[in-house]
Amino acid sequence: MDNSPDEDDLLDEDSSEFFINFPPDVQKAIDEVLPSRDSLDEPDFNSIDYINSLFPTEQSLSNIDEVVIKMENQIHTIDNEISTVIRSQIEASKEGREALDESQKIIKQLFIHIKDIKERAEKSEEMVREITRDIKQLDCAKKNLTLAITTLNHLHMLVGGVDTLKSLTQKRLYGEIALPLQAICEVMTHFENYSDIPQIKSLSDQVNSIHVELADQITLDFKEAFQGSNNKSHIPNKQLQQACLVVSILDPKVKKDLLKWFVNLQLQEYDHLFQETEDTAWLDKIDKRYAWIKRHLLEFEDRLGNMFPQNWEVSERIAVQFCHKTREELSKIMVKRKSEIDVKLLLYAIQKTSAFESLLFKRFSGVTLKENLEETVKSQTKSDINQAIAQRNGNLKDEAINEEMALIASPFNGLIGRCFIPHLEIYIDSVDKNLTDLIDRFVQDEKQHRPTENTETQAAILPSCPDLFVFYKKSMIQCNQLDRGQSMLSLTRTFQKYLHEYSEKLLQNNLPKIEGQSSLGSSVQNFTKDLQKMSTSGLIQNFSSLLKEGDIIRFTKEEQTKICCILTTAEYCLETTQQLQDKLKEKIEPHLSEQIDLSKEQDQFHKVISNCIQLLVQDLENVCEPSLTAMTKIQWQNIDTVGDQSSYITSITTNLKTTVPIIRDNLAHSRKYYTQFCIKFANSFIPKYIQNIYKCKPINTEGAEQLLLDTHMLKTVLLNLPSIASQISRSAPAAYSKVVTKGMTKAEMILKLVMTPIEPQKNFVDQCKKLLPECQLTEFYKILEMKTVKRQEQAVLADMFKSHK
Repeated sequence: MDNSPDEDDLLDEDSSEFFINFPPDVQKAIDEVLPSRDSLDEPDFNSIDYINSLFPTEQSLSNIDEVVIKMENQIHTIDNEISTVIRSQIEASKEGREALDESQKIIKQLFIHIKDIKERAEKSEEMVREITRDIKQLDCAKKNLTLAITTLNHLHMLVGGVDTLKSLTQKRLYGEIALPLQAICEVMTHFENYSDIPQIKSLSDQVNSIHVELADQITLDFKEAFQGSNNKSHIPNKQLQQACLVVSILDPKVKKDLLKWFVNLQLQEYDHLFQETEDTAWLDKIDKRYAWIKRHLLEFEDRLGNMFPQNWEVSERIAVQFCHKTREELSKIMVKRKSEIDVKLLLYAIQKTSAFESLLFKRFSGVTLKENLEETVKSQTKSDINQAIAQRNGNLKDEAINEEMALIASPFNGLIGRCFIPHLEIYIDSVDKNLTDLIDRFVQDEKQHRPTENTETQAAILPSCPDLFVFYKKSMIQCNQLDRGQSMLSLTRTFQKYLHEYSEKLLQNNLPKIEGQSSLGSSVQNFTKDLQKMSTSGLIQNFSSLLKEGDIIRFTKEEQTKICCILTTAEYCLETTQQLQDKLKEKIEPHLSEQIDLSKEQDQFHKVISNCIQLLVQDLENVCEPSLTAMTKIQWQNIDTVGDQSSYITSITTNLKTTVPIIRDNLAHSRKYYTQFCIKFANSFIPKYIQNIYKCKPINTEGAEQLLLDTHMLKTVLLNLPSIASQISRSAPAAYSKVVTKGMTKAEMILKLVMTPIEPQKNFVDQCKKLLPECQLTEFYKILEMKTVKRQEQAVLADMFKSHK
């Protein structure tokens, strides 16, 4: 049933007033919770469409009463449901209001209870405060009383102790002074806050006066006891032994000054016997210095060792002062007599010094050296500490404190020996000279000796190579014992110099050279002339007679073996140089390790390896060159049948089977570089083979088929090249197979394109792009020349080739 336009507009206006539009997400949620198929529930409900669906024709209006009754019943049902929901909501609201009122009443009661508890707690706190007020007063009084009694006791001890100390000091009863002196010193710490009281200040001044008097008196007693001839004959007595206990309690400076005087006294004889003008002062008599101090320490400990407290470490202090004096004297005399020092004398002195320092390390703990370092730390800033530590080690570079603390773990190391560091260039020069002689000897020996042979575990290398690195190792160990700083850096530079020389003189210069290289070109020319004189009907007969290699200049088997030996030697040097660099970085001072870099030397050995591989590749190419030349001289346009592989393929295969196994066996322990050799040969040989294919012109279809067969056979041989003529079947490396497959596939596609008819031209160009997607215009012209396409037609095809998409 259709309404008039006015009625439709009126109906739309009325419906829009009552229709509710929900957001899409809300409407989606309603549909999920209350799914409905009734068209009245659809969001885009249209009343006109709905009525038309109920009454599609005029005849359907006969049922209008039934539809109206049905609608009224549905409306009545919905009204009932809405009334029920509204009543339930009213009841729920009423119950909620009652619950809220009840909750408010309970909260008011709870607030009253909390307020009551708070008031009771405040009353209880006040009651406790009243009870404990008197107790706190009594406790404070007790503390004050205890402090007063303690202070009075300390004051009594101080007054009585001062009088006692004065009396004992005058009588030199050091054994009875030690304990009360210690007690008074501890008591005085309790009166530091009362120094403004005159009586306390007076007692403090008296105690300080006693300290000064004891220090002067004990120092005088020691000097009188060891004055003049008494230094050797004095027998230690109990009084001086007890005086040392008193000195331990006094100001540390007293002990320090007393020990400094006593240690210098013990070394007076040493200063006299080994003064600069004496013969015993020079380096060749250095062992006498160490013999004297060892003998003197034994005598001192036997005669006076028990007189000093053990924690004073007097023997160690004498030894340390001896080391300082010795280092200073040796430094002065070596500067003045530098021209008289040779490496043998220097190493002798260093060896004796190192042995003596090791003996001191075993005998003493080095605690006095650590004390000196701690004093330095306290008195200097961090930057000053680094400088002082660097100077202590004979090194002007700043070093971290923790590195110095690690050095203290072996405190006597270099205590004397660092005086030799400025002169270690003599040692470095000696190493340089020895390496020069060693390299010269290696060069001479190389002319007379053969390289070592392959073993199951090691490749053949030049015997001089291990000898060189053994010398390096010994020199590095020796230099590390002498100095881990600049000398080790200088030694590294020397190592670098002779690694380069070894690479040049023993490896690069010993690579075999093909004598009369220029004759190769003339031999090929003569070979070509002979080919041209021969009959061109059918395949060339007696092809093997044309491929005689008597005129080919190539390496002998011994020369090939030598090239492989030099390659494996360079590989050994490369790996060992890396290990040498790591070891040098480990041995040298940490702040210098970044300056150790042998990468240039490693590059040099890489260069030797690359040259060896290139020579082997060129040699193998040379032996295959006549066969490739012969291939281009075959009259391919006269071939009428396709047979077995051509003789030049057989010749190439024979040459590969003869040469490659020699290289493979010699590089059995260098599979990486053998693979590189195979890849380089393939990368060089296959493009040459393709260029020679372009020279095979003119060529007919049968000739192209024969050449395609030859190419396929050569591809099979090349894919098997790494294990050719080997009893062990091993698949070729993937990288090599990829190179061969790509290159030889291109050669096959070229020949397939040659066999493709030139007409229709568009199909030919399409086929070219399909078979050779990377084909360039120059290669396209070469293919056309093989097919003997006329120049005019070539131009048309070239235009089509350039415009092809």
